[in-house]
Amino acid sequence: MTYIEAIKDGFKVVHRNWQLVLVQLGMVIVSCIGFFIIVGIPLAVAFIIFGIDLTGLTEIKDIFRVLKGPSEIISRYFGLVLIVIVSFLLYILIAVTFGIYVFGGSVGVIGRALREKSLKFSMHTFFHEARKLFTHMLGFTAIIGIILIAAAFVLGVLGGGIAAIVSFAKSQDSTLALFLGMFFSLILILIALSLIISILTVTLYGIAVLFFKNTGPMKSIEEAVRYLFRHPDAFWLYSILFAGYIIASFLFILLSYSFKMIPVIGVILSLPYQLFSYIFQSYLSLVVIAITFAYYYSTEVEIKA
Repeated sequence: MTYIEAIKDGFKVVHRNWQLVLVQLGMVIVSCIGFFIIVGIPLAVAFIIFGIDLTGLTEIKDIFRVLKGPSEIISRYFGLVLIVIVSFLLYILIAVTFGIYVFGGSVGVIGRALREKSLKFSMHTFFHEARKLFTHMLGFTAIIGIILIAAAFVLGVLGGGIAAIVSFAKSQDSTLALFLGMFFSLILILIALSLIISILTVTLYGIAVLFFKNTGPMKSIEEAVRYLFRHPDAFWLYSILFAGYIIASFLFILLSYSFKMIPVIGVILSLPYQLFSYIFQSYLSLVVIAITFAYYYSTEVEIKA
């Protein structure tokens, strides 16, 4: 399958299941409501119970004044701090679990739409796929999270090493320090970008393996890495899609600043624009998933069937 054919198939699948965009929007709305219920309400109740007067925090200088003594705040309002921390952690846990469930359902619908060309979207199919994939997706996400933490640690060590080299060079020659700083900074950026794209590529193709071959989380990642070595074109396809998604998102963000330049009406127009921007970005993310799934399905599943 060529890139153009994969892109066409990806768009067709998302167009046929456009309701997935509404599901993504619904997830955000539910998450926002959940935040106000789980975090906002306990926080408001805690403020009332502890009798904290927020009127003194109307100016930035007052906020900085309060933040000067964090230990005093924690000692005086330890219960409040504990309530906020527990509520926030509970919200994060629920939001992540809910997000994985919805993502699993979306992935399942896209995968089945590629296998069954006549399949149309239904909430029954969505919930069925979400339940079926949830456990594996949970384990898969945990493994990818550990890989990302390890990558961040490696980049941190490299950044610290570069800072030490530049600091030493400064004591010898300022011109040399400037050159080394720019040179190693560019190398670090390239390494970071390569790591991020590589991990995201393995993640997406790993999810494709998980769905189409019904393998476990670790096995899916291993199989995805082997697949990318056999089909390096798959890596470049995702790199192109990733670049296109970033460029499109950047243009939307850039356009949003133009609304802020319009007095009064700009604020009113920016609200529906933000909604439209999120819907479009959700649509694009689904298209990226569908294209990579279509390419994997045609080069790995159909060819062996």
